[in-house]
Amino acid sequence: MNKPIILFGGQSYEHEISIVSAIALYQALTSQCVFVFLSGDRRFYLIDLMDMKADYFASGRYKKAPELFLARGGFVRKGFFGYAPIDGDEVVNVSHGADGEDGKLAALFEFYGVRYVGPRLEASVLSFNKHYTKFLASAAGVKTLPYEIIKRGDKIKTPCPFILKPLRLGSSIGISVVKSEADLPFALDAAFEFDNEAIVEPFITNVREYNLAGCFAGGEWKLSIIEEPKKREVLDFDQKYLDFTRDKKPAAAALPVGVAESMRETFKRVYNHGFAGSLIRCDFFVIDGEVVLNEINPIPGSLANYLFDNYEEIINALIASLPERRDITVTYNYIHSIRSAKGKL
Repeated sequence: MNKPIILFGGQSYEHEISIVSAIALYQALTSQCVFVFLSGDRRFYLIDLMDMKADYFASGRYKKAPELFLARGGFVRKGFFGYAPIDGDEVVNVSHGADGEDGKLAALFEFYGVRYVGPRLEASVLSFNKHYTKFLASAAGVKTLPYEIIKRGDKIKTPCPFILKPLRLGSSIGISVVKSEADLPFALDAAFEFDNEAIVEPFITNVREYNLAGCFAGGEWKLSIIEEPKKREVLDFDQKYLDFTRDKKPAAAALPVGVAESMRETFKRVYNHGFAGSLIRCDFFVIDGEVVLNEINPIPGSLANYLFDNYEEIINALIASLPERRDITVTYNYIHSIRSAKGKL
């Protein structure tokens, strides 16, 4: 039985959401896990299971926990006789936003040869930046909304109403619906508080939104139910995360069979463009019966455990079928051949 290491936190605007995600997983997973916290100043700490409470982190008490370090193959702890690996297996990346989803942690794991569940470097880069996500969707043959990218001071060409979002941020932070010119100053301030670029997309009234999570593991697709999240005008931060640790599984959305199957096939096309080794969630619109990709969540909140019946089995299957890393053997044959032919080098 695997003993996964749940890694959470990070230097990110979504730091606190990541803590809530880890606590939700602590409550959802029955098998024993190891919890490693990445602080805002990018130090790793080994967290006792009894301390998996939000106030433990908000109060700063985590600083008294044993500090960990990354070394070849995984996390190590400093002891009297040097460094020793901690008792844990593959890492499950639950660090939302920057650090976890932008590729920094993926690069570290690859560098140190750590096996991990989560988006690889390329997938992180493409899904963290909403502009690049549009390129990925286009390559996958997946439809998205029209858009424009702006910086502060740029004139917006998209007519009202439109949605304004920070370009590199998730969790519905900093988004605004702009219905008239009077709404624009606040929306710009909200978006540029978190990023120096923003994406503008048309706002479609009463559009239906759906979530689908899953992965490819053990030679087969593991897909969740299709959820239609409850929302007001737009699915904002409060609606997404104030019920983050929901106890009840949501009901499957009532969708025509053809539309539901189209959504599943669209999800697979997105996933096959670089997300092997991850459990992701895609957020879709259905417009005039057509499936349109809204966003890719490469590390979904609480890793979307509430959308599955057999969640623990899926995580274990994913761990068992992670992509194999190709190690390059350095031989120095080229230098040896030159020295053999020309003497000293």
